[in-house]
Amino acid sequence: MGIMSKIIPSAAKLLATNTIPKSAVSIVPITAKYSTKNEATFEIKPYKLHKLEKGPATSATLTAEDAIKIYEKLAVLRRIETAAGNLYKEKIIRGFCHLYSGQEAVAVGMRTAMRDADSVITAYRCHGWTYLMGVSTVGVLAELTGRKSGCSRGKGGSMHLYGRNFYGGNGIVGAQVPLGAGVAFAHKYNGDGGVNFALYGDGAANQGQLYEAYNMAKLWNLPCVFVCENNGYGMGTSVDRSSASTEYYSRGDYIPGIWVDGMDVLATREATRFAIDYCTSGKGPLLMEMETYRYSGHSMSDPGTSYRTRDEVQEVRQTRDPITSFKEKIISNELATPDQLKEIDTRVRKEVEEATKIAKSDSEIDLEELSGDVYYNNLESEIRGVCPDTPLQHIEVVARN
Repeated sequence: MGIMSKIIPSAAKLLATNTIPKSAVSIVPITAKYSTKNEATFEIKPYKLHKLEKGPATSATLTAEDAIKIYEKLAVLRRIETAAGNLYKEKIIRGFCHLYSGQEAVAVGMRTAMRDADSVITAYRCHGWTYLMGVSTVGVLAELTGRKSGCSRGKGGSMHLYGRNFYGGNGIVGAQVPLGAGVAFAHKYNGDGGVNFALYGDGAANQGQLYEAYNMAKLWNLPCVFVCENNGYGMGTSVDRSSASTEYYSRGDYIPGIWVDGMDVLATREATRFAIDYCTSGKGPLLMEMETYRYSGHSMSDPGTSYRTRDEVQEVRQTRDPITSFKEKIISNELATPDQLKEIDTRVRKEVEEATKIAKSDSEIDLEELSGDVYYNNLESEIRGVCPDTPLQHIEVVARN
């Protein structure tokens, strides 16, 4: 009990003042007229359930206004990743760079259903999530290029992007899952009604620490949704070669699970709504498998064609692309016109191009800032550096909330 008394206040501090905007701010004002049809209903591919008698809704109603907002977010995420890929090829982004292209429906659908109090922690394929959690396109791209306009002042890079109630992309495979359980613990302790979404890939699904996190989350009935983004490959190894069971939604055993078509933004939205209702009702954690696909390799250093064919990637692009399929849905159901969507595409491209220019031209931080903001409340003015005899001065750069 002595140990728990120390853990609980520390965990509570994590979310004490955190709030996030209801959605990432729209980067483009919509001037084109909406279609005359106000809403439409769509059927969703059946979910697969584990230890659940009832799952998410298998039909979804979408308004014309929401259709436009969702399409815009999908378009921004795809453009950000295109820009990031080009910056890496130009050697302006150095180190690692893991692209999310093809998986946009997972993040956008989930974020559309999330509330202010909810939080997210994910792996390193995190650029799109960072934007959706309130960081600007400049904040994302400048962080990737190591410039001071980045959301971590350029000190973190691709695998260390953070925002309000967004606990980052994490570079250690699977390590974000027990951290997510800890954030869910803080939600419960604070009584703020929030739910944590801890995302990981199929490549991390066999990590032992996941099952330790599952166990603690169920023991304490934490409001945590463990989300496996199954994009088919863990680095260069297909799921069939790496996992004895590829039904990741059932891997929680005693934790109920749901399989979701992760290429359908409406399916991911409805599944997330269900998950939030489930967790906030006191039933404890839930596991979701989002079956999706990545167009690029594991990272920019991986061409992605040595373990799969180009034809495989092309087939997914032509038949299951999350943006193209959503575009066809809302146009055919008269929720949007081609001109509206073309206008969005044009403005999104312009916005990301402007952000890219800033990310390339902005300056880096000064050397003295390297030891800044190491602690939220630093009790000492000096921090030990590499050389014990030459300590670094701790400075406050970003204002505390």
